[in-house]
Amino acid sequence: METFVKISGANGLAIQLDGIITRTGTDGSNMLSVKHSSDFELLSSTGNGAIQGNGYEYHAKGSMSGPRILRLTDVSDFSVFNLAIRGGNSGGLDGIDVWSDNIFIHDVMVTNKDECVTVKSPASHIQVENIYCNWSGGSAIGSLSTGTNISNILYRNVYTWKSNQMMMIKSNGGDGLVENVVFDNFIGRVNAYSLDIDQYWASQDTADRDGVQLSNITTSNWHGTEADGSERGPIKVVCADGAPCAGITISNFAMWTEAGSSQFYTCRSAYGSGFCLKDGSGSSSYDAVTTTVSAAPSGYSAATMKEDLSTAFGITASIPIPTHPASYFPDTAPISAAP
Repeated sequence: METFVKISGANGLAIQLDGIITRTGTDGSNMLSVKHSSDFELLSSTGNGAIQGNGYEYHAKGSMSGPRILRLTDVSDFSVFNLAIRGGNSGGLDGIDVWSDNIFIHDVMVTNKDECVTVKSPASHIQVENIYCNWSGGSAIGSLSTGTNISNILYRNVYTWKSNQMMMIKSNGGDGLVENVVFDNFIGRVNAYSLDIDQYWASQDTADRDGVQLSNITTSNWHGTEADGSERGPIKVVCADGAPCAGITISNFAMWTEAGSSQFYTCRSAYGSGFCLKDGSGSSSYDAVTTTVSAAPSGYSAATMKEDLSTAFGITASIPIPTHPASYFPDTAPISAAP
């Protein structure tokens, strides 16, 4: 594929991909761009359809830029699922980024070193389910800045292996809101961070204003392990002093460390229930509170996935096209059956 495809104003369009498309063009935009359209479907009737982006050809020349494989802009009533995405082990190689209304992302496997499935602003009524972050940066909300507007977000059945985090909300300054968010039924194994809410995220320049307001965020039914709980504890809820978090709930959370014999939980300017959170609905800032434990919680052991990668992919060699796993979360059938 040397000339990239741009579709605009289409209605009732399906693209059936049962073979392999290989990028040879050098455009830095989008291999397949769909804009201002409705009723769009990208599918494979055999499960063998793939797009080989050959990003390593850019990376080998010192550039981490390259074309996106698929970009949808101002598209309604569309369907893309049962998807496997692979990138090299370097930041900036995102999997799925979404900002929109009324989106359901499900049955996806991502390998990279940046976003697995990430919600950005503005967004509302986003459901993310049956997600397999297989040696990835991990899933996130953000990064957030001024004018943030995110609400009614559900992540459910997320399995994360050898990644930077299981879930992160990241910001530094800014304003606006993130409200009514649920992170339910997560399994993690050997990740650097587990639950990481960081409103002083050092990788982001500080934005104007006192902080994004986080409220009504529920984390429930998490199990598994982090890489080293004495270095990076499995619960970090560090909220902006200028906009303390409210209504944060953490329950049925059982994570334990792979290395060492202790782990810690950290909370700052965060109110709600569970672990190091301050009870109630206060609005005053407070310094970080850290709790260290030296006994594993009951019930932390969790199922594994046989497709867990034993090593990451480099950035200067072609990445092999994967076969789809039978499921994208342990013991859970895909919502829509794969071919």
